[in-house]
Amino acid sequence: MSIFHTLLKLSTDESIGFYNITESVQQFINTTNIKNGQVIVFSRHTTTALVINEDETRLLEDIKTYLTKLAPPTDAYLHNDLHLRDVPPDEPENAHSHLMAMTLSTSEIIPIVDGKLALGTYQSLMLVELDGPRQRTVFVQVCGES
Repeated sequence: MSIFHTLLKLSTDESIGFYNITESVQQFINTTNIKNGQVIVFSRHTTTALVINEDETRLLEDIKTYLTKLAPPTDAYLHNDLHLRDVPPDEPENAHSHLMAMTLSTSEIIPIVDGKLALGTYQSLMLVELDGPRQRTVFVQVCGES
C-alpha cells in the first residue's frame, strides 16, 4: 500500500461560503499511482467544515440560512467576551462560527475506484467557510494500491 499527502490552499471571500474542492482532490489523486483505495480530506481549522452534497446555488443558500438559524451571529456567546481572554488584536467575535462547524464535519473519507473519486452523480466535496474571508488549508491523504 502507498500513501501520499498534500495541502490544498484556498482563499475564501465570504463569511459563510461553499468552495467545491472535488476537482482539486481528483487532480492530486491523478498525480499518484493509486488506482483503488481511499482519500481522507481534513480541514485544519475550527471554523471550517467539509461536506459532501450537491453544489447547487439555491441549495447552498438554504444551507447558509439553516446554519445561521442554528447559531445566529448576533446572539450572546461567552467566547465573544474577548476582553476576558488573551487574544490577538484582530480576533473576531466568532463563537457562532465554531458552533456551526461543530454541527458539520472536519473530515471526509471517499473511496477511490479505478483512480477516480467514487462520488455519486450529484455529490461534490466542498469546504464550508464559516468565518471568512480567510486563507485556509485542507490536508489531503491518499492511500491504496496501484
